[in-house]
Amino acid sequence: MHFIDPAAHTRRAFLRRSGQLAMTGTALPFALNLASMGEAAAQAASGDDYKALVCVFLFGGNDYANTVVTYDDPSYTAYSTIRVPQASGGVAIAKADLAPTLLVPDTALADGRQYALHPAMTKLAALFNTDKKVAVQLNVGPLVVPLTRATFNNSNKKLYPVPPKLFSHNDQQSTWQSSSPEGSTVGWGGNIGDLALTQNSNSLFTCMSVAGNAVFLSGDTALQYQVSTGGAVGIASVKNANTFGSTALKNAMAQLVQETRGHALENEYNRVTKRAVEAESSVTAAIQPATFATDTFVGLNTGLANQLKMVARIIRGRSTLGAKRQVFFVSMGGFDLHDKLIANQAGLMGQLSDALTAFHQQMVAQGMADKVTAFTASDFGRTLASNGDGSDHGWGSHHFIVGGAVKGKQLYGTPQVVSINNDSKLPGYEGHVGQGRLIPTTSVDQYGATLAKWFGVPDAQLPSILPNLRNFGGSSGGIAYPINMGFMT
Repeated sequence: MHFIDPAAHTRRAFLRRSGQLAMTGTALPFALNLASMGEAAAQAASGDDYKALVCVFLFGGNDYANTVVTYDDPSYTAYSTIRVPQASGGVAIAKADLAPTLLVPDTALADGRQYALHPAMTKLAALFNTDKKVAVQLNVGPLVVPLTRATFNNSNKKLYPVPPKLFSHNDQQSTWQSSSPEGSTVGWGGNIGDLALTQNSNSLFTCMSVAGNAVFLSGDTALQYQVSTGGAVGIASVKNANTFGSTALKNAMAQLVQETRGHALENEYNRVTKRAVEAESSVTAAIQPATFATDTFVGLNTGLANQLKMVARIIRGRSTLGAKRQVFFVSMGGFDLHDKLIANQAGLMGQLSDALTAFHQQMVAQGMADKVTAFTASDFGRTLASNGDGSDHGWGSHHFIVGGAVKGKQLYGTPQVVSINNDSKLPGYEGHVGQGRLIPTTSVDQYGATLAKWFGVPDAQLPSILPNLRNFGGSSGGIAYPINMGFMT
């Protein structure tokens, strides 16, 4: 498979073109949203070698300790003591409620460590235990270099840099997606898209969001094409059967905004508008019919389920779109649970579990399970210590990888120490920065590199999409930081 050389990415031209187009006015905002899309379009690679990554972002910072819950007796006792049992007014889930979602990995964890999923995640637990299509990556989060508590507190930030603006929602959402705080314009999903543009006969559909704007999908050349859960977003005056009750006016408007012009800026404006109209038509054709022969989403009408259903419809229509490699973004919110953690997280976890399971089952029905990998991400984890009715902003968290190519039924990474006192027995490792905020033992760069390598990015290109990856690959403080975490085939 051929990938574009990142050195050839024309970021300067991209910025120049964006600035020029922005001067043309505020009309037709959807067309302007497409104005900076990548120009490259080449012949698709031969053979049915389609692959897709689907980022499922949990906005608000998901509580790790009640999502993948420590279950072995010593660890659970520590967890329950710190969080206080729910029956006593705390936020620790009762152990009896966790038994149905106990994870039984093919390879037992060291020291008898065990985990269970939130009780509302029965479907995802079954997909882990029975189908073996789910993996759990423990304690992953943004890192520039490997850190311990001692190096985190070291004043030499040149030697031991810390991710900027920790514990801030907007900044950590951006850092997860792009390795930089709020204001970043390029994400690692978009960087992967940059390298895959030539695999698609229409590069416009390389990076697609069903959740609005996300820096994750923005590359130097590849930018996101946004759709809604109902389909492509069209330009009303061109798409509608008539405008102000007049078919003639509608036809005239369509001609005016798409015809070739003599003025350079006018012509560029209309050229992009024409492309937007054609793209809307292509997506609309690709996602038909609206239902599946085997509809695994029956009975699900949540925001995340509807977004993933649209992704599944787009994947089904990949040939119409000329797509061989695609990166998708979907999301759900509501995870900033400083209070009402027990009351509100259950519904969120149930929605996540049901939607991810239905999506994977739909990929199985389409014969695409081993070609599509979904993975979760979030602003940050939260404190292990409870603030009474919830938990506060943290750092490292646990995440799920789902798909036919996943080496499932296994937990990867380093199990966290269940403590808020930094009394870890791991050599050289103190794993918290106060109140059980985990220092990640797997960086987002390692997590992303494992996914990108499966997607087809050559090893030599990985540092170009994940800038901190060059700082990993060895061990530090008694913990290994491999480039490939091993959860993909």
